[in-house]
Amino acid sequence: MRLCEILTSDRIMVDRNHSVVHDKAAALDALGRLLAPAVGLSAEEVTERLQEREKLQSTGIGEGIAIPHTSFDSVERHMAALLVCTPGIEFDAIDGAKVTIVFGVVGPKRSTGEHLKTLARISKLLKSSATRERIMKSADAGAAFALIEEEDRVLG
Repeated sequence: MRLCEILTSDRIMVDRNHSVVHDKAAALDALGRLLAPAVGLSAEEVTERLQEREKLQSTGIGEGIAIPHTSFDSVERHMAALLVCTPGIEFDAIDGAKVTIVFGVVGPKRSTGEHLKTLARISKLLKSSATRERIMKSADAGAAFALIEEEDRVLG
C-alpha cells in the first residue's frame, strides 16, 4: 500500500505561522476535520478518538514528527491527512522537540496489521531529514502532495 492511495492533496494543510494549528489540540481538531469526510464520520468523532489515543501516549515520535492515529469499526479503509506546521508546535514528543509534520491516520479497527504497516511506511518516508525539510518548505498542499507522491514511489 502506498501513501498516495490514502492521502489526497485536499487532506493536506500547510499552516505557516500558526494561523490555524497553534497547539496539539488544534492539530488534532484540524486532522479530525480533514479526515472526517473521507471516513464517513463527523469531525467531532474523529477528533475525540484522536484525543483519546493521544492521552494514552503522545504520538510525537521525534525529529519534528507526530503520527496521531486511531481506528473505528465503521471505517472501511485507511485514510490519512497531513499538517505542515511551521515553525512547529508543542506535542509532548519523545525527544521534547516541537513538531512540524503531523501525519494523521484513521483505519478500520479489524485491520491491525495494515494499520501498523501504514504507520511504518509513514515513518520510513519521514526518516530522511532531506525529505522532512522539503515537506516543511512546501509552498502549499499541492506541492506537499507531489513531493510525498514522488518519495512514495521511491520507497517502492
